[in-house]
Amino acid sequence: MAVLVIAEKYNAAMRIATILAGGKAERKMYGSLPVFQFKKDGEEWHVVGLRGHIIELDFPEKMNSWEKTDLSKLVVEKPLKEVRIKGIASVVKNLASKAGKIIIATDYDREGELIGKEILEIAGISPRDAKVKRAKFSALTKQEITEAFQHLQDFDEALADAAAARQEIDLKWGAVLTRFISTSSGRVGKNFLSVGRVQSPTLALVVENDNLIKNFVPQRFWEIFADLKKKETVTARHIAGRIFDEQKVKEILAKLEGAETATVKEYTEKDQKDYPPPPFNTTTFLAEASKIGYSPAKAMQIAEDLYMRGLISYPRTDNTVYPPTINLRSVLQELRNSPFREMAEEVLSQERIHPSRGKMETTDHPPIYPVSAAQRDKLKKEEWDIYELVVRRFLATLAPPAVFQVKKVVFEIKEELFVADGSVMIEEGWRRYYTYSKRAEIHLPVFRQGEVVAVDSIHSKEDKTKPPARYSQSALLQAMEKLGLGTKSTRHEIIQKLYERKYITGNPVVPTPSGHAVIDALKTYAEIVTKPEMTSKLEEEMSEIAAKKRKMESVIKDSEEILLKIVELLEKNRKGIGDKIRTAIKEQHHLGRCGKCGGDLSIIHANGKRRFVGCSNYPACGVSFPIPQTGHIEKTEEKCEQCEMPVIKITHKGHGSEKICINPECTAHTEKRKIGVCPRCGSEMQVMHGKTGKRFVGCTNYPRCKTAYPLPQTGKIVYTGKHCKDCGAPVVKVVVKKNAWELCVNPECKGKK
Repeated sequence: MAVLVIAEKYNAAMRIATILAGGKAERKMYGSLPVFQFKKDGEEWHVVGLRGHIIELDFPEKMNSWEKTDLSKLVVEKPLKEVRIKGIASVVKNLASKAGKIIIATDYDREGELIGKEILEIAGISPRDAKVKRAKFSALTKQEITEAFQHLQDFDEALADAAAARQEIDLKWGAVLTRFISTSSGRVGKNFLSVGRVQSPTLALVVENDNLIKNFVPQRFWEIFADLKKKETVTARHIAGRIFDEQKVKEILAKLEGAETATVKEYTEKDQKDYPPPPFNTTTFLAEASKIGYSPAKAMQIAEDLYMRGLISYPRTDNTVYPPTINLRSVLQELRNSPFREMAEEVLSQERIHPSRGKMETTDHPPIYPVSAAQRDKLKKEEWDIYELVVRRFLATLAPPAVFQVKKVVFEIKEELFVADGSVMIEEGWRRYYTYSKRAEIHLPVFRQGEVVAVDSIHSKEDKTKPPARYSQSALLQAMEKLGLGTKSTRHEIIQKLYERKYITGNPVVPTPSGHAVIDALKTYAEIVTKPEMTSKLEEEMSEIAAKKRKMESVIKDSEEILLKIVELLEKNRKGIGDKIRTAIKEQHHLGRCGKCGGDLSIIHANGKRRFVGCSNYPACGVSFPIPQTGHIEKTEEKCEQCEMPVIKITHKGHGSEKICINPECTAHTEKRKIGVCPRCGSEMQVMHGKTGKRFVGCTNYPRCKTAYPLPQTGKIVYTGKHCKDCGAPVVKVVVKKNAWELCVNPECKGKK
């Protein structure tokens, strides 16, 4: 009997085949599709790796015109299914027709189940057919794969239907809202404005946060401190804390004037346990990865690669409780073969291991944890960073609590009370392993009740209340989870889309003028689109499909009814929404006044492609300036100190941002880019960006001199003022986070050998 195994990707197929065949699988090409083949127990096995979804949804061709299509009709139109990769579909259909058993071995989640159902549809086989089975696993390890294929289960059609419902719902919401916003504001073609069911309320969170910061009115307050002497100086704060009445502060200071001693009114000292963090689920993992410099999208990409290589468990999970099926001691034994050997042995040496638990417990996948030992020299730096983060979190969840000695002392000075607190770690516990989290320590000497100490000084400190903090990417992820926006598998993608659509920038996250414009217009005329309640309700209903409590058709119908009401509301306010967005976009591109004629200098896109800064009075005024063709441009309110032209901020993907004067002839523009002199002609060399955005060092005497050297595409480049003694090329310092190294920019330098 022939057995066909469907995996989600090539790497997963290769690993599954290698494990099941004991390393003896043969790779054969069926057209352009590699298929792994082997014989086992008298059966001929074929393992195929897809490329994710090979079926995509789209609207009929008659509805392709954004301007002519009635949005209400778009809402209720049934999308068409189209095979995206016909070569794969043909091969799989042929293999399935000859197979006596078909095993779906895609990732076990909604998307994975839908991918499995799609391939069955292409093959003309029902998911309920007796020969269709499901292999469920959470790690691509020998033990998990072997066990999954020994205990095959039935295909979960409800799980696939939940993903199919999301696919259709998100397609309709995205198409309807995007077409409306783009056509009403005149932003069709390449410059269209994307809006979506989850995108909009997520962007609204960022915009509302920005509004709170901009509209924040700080209040003055004072705190009163006493510096007391006991061998060392101890600073105690008045028990009233922040005082917003200046007169009251003056009265307290007047009362305390001339005080020479303070009496210890109360002193306590106790040990306080600091319990380990819960195991990683997707949201907490991405949040912690963001703190060490990896965007959620990048962290998930790396985690998926590590999963495919059998190093960590499946990274898309809500679970924060290790199931009893995981042998934690066995994982620790495995880690003894890694650079974490000493730490693993320490945790193993505990008489009993009590893993920490989070609030969320599910049965589909365990929390994210390491499943195999890895070596630093076998992984790229970014891969090692993420692997180490997962390992250290795992070790921390199995370690004992840290213990802090906590002290508190209350002083009385002329009937006014002051408090000082101390906290010192006396047992490292889990903090020895999870070094990404620090808790401040404050040393405080021992006091005894009734003790008298000298007053060194008493003073007040004036300050102002601070606006709320901006969302970091990690905080935004956690806010989305709390409000039910998106799922564990989609939240990082939503944030990435907002960056790609130029609605947000930076980290902490700041909305761009176009992001503000879209949300301000929607909040004014169709606020429901920006509220989380509507989208979280649909998320709950899709979860009910997976739990077999609702039918897919019913949930799609609910979504259509909500969207029809929104379309009606939007159409009533089409002009107001369009005008508001147009005005804001124009303001976003406006950089300042033309120094020649007083017109408006704006960013202009020629034929929707090349961009430059031009004057609004063209052709009467021909003032224009070239600007980099790649990177996200933001206006600033700054003017160049040397030529008084506008200064713009350019963010280059992968290597930070820079502020430049738009005048290419201004010395301030070129000074920052200088990278020594050309070893061939002696002209200046500068950091430049190619058409694709890649940066390099090039000679300013081009095209007479074509000397150019590539640069690392990540990190900050700093010219050291030195030139290579072997080839004469400039030597630069590359700074990535806390690491820095010097290098000669010439890749052909003999000294490098």
